[in-house]
Amino acid sequence: MSDLELHHRYIAVDGPIGAGKTTLVKMLAEDLGGQPIFEPAEKNPFLGDFYKDRTRNAFKTQLFFLLNRYQQQVELAQQDLFSNITLCDYTFAKDLIFAQINLNPDEMKLYEMIYTLLSARLPKPDFVIYMQANPKVLTERIKMRGATYEKGITEDYLEMLTEAYNNYFFNYNETPLLVVNSSDLDYVKNAQDWEDLKRAILEHKQGTAHYHYVSRG
Repeated sequence: MSDLELHHRYIAVDGPIGAGKTTLVKMLAEDLGGQPIFEPAEKNPFLGDFYKDRTRNAFKTQLFFLLNRYQQQVELAQQDLFSNITLCDYTFAKDLIFAQINLNPDEMKLYEMIYTLLSARLPKPDFVIYMQANPKVLTERIKMRGATYEKGITEDYLEMLTEAYNNYFFNYNETPLLVVNSSDLDYVKNAQDWEDLKRAILEHKQGTAHYHYVSRG
């Protein structure tokens, strides 16, 4: 536990595939005594097909994710989120970011109608951490973890996804936002990296800030 006080009760961590969201949530929950919330455990049955042929399988894949995440967030809304620190490894807007690069214009119109209706009913985080990493690093991390359904992810796709995330969070002002570039960070193995990052998270109160890693080598 840090000697600093956390100023937020519901924290969401977001970023592209391989940016380190889930690991960060696990470590923060352990150190701060918070409740970790992870994306629904049920695997999307369309995901493997999606990475083989994104054009043909995007809409059904996106709708499954949207409804699955909505169901989990509704369950969260029924709890007393503010009695303890809650840490979630995605924002509901994640689904919208993916939809923008995967759906055609007609599909997107229908998707946005559904998304808008569902989003209005959900609790909002009061602090967001956006994890960035360059596409080459993301590609390496995805290969290292070796998930079968992720084998079809290309660096080109990760470049599009990274750009979509950057565009979204460049215009984000709904909550305090901390932007963390995780490309050169190793907060799992390096204790000092972890303490520095955690301090930046605990000290951030309002507005947008950027955490810049400083090498000690």
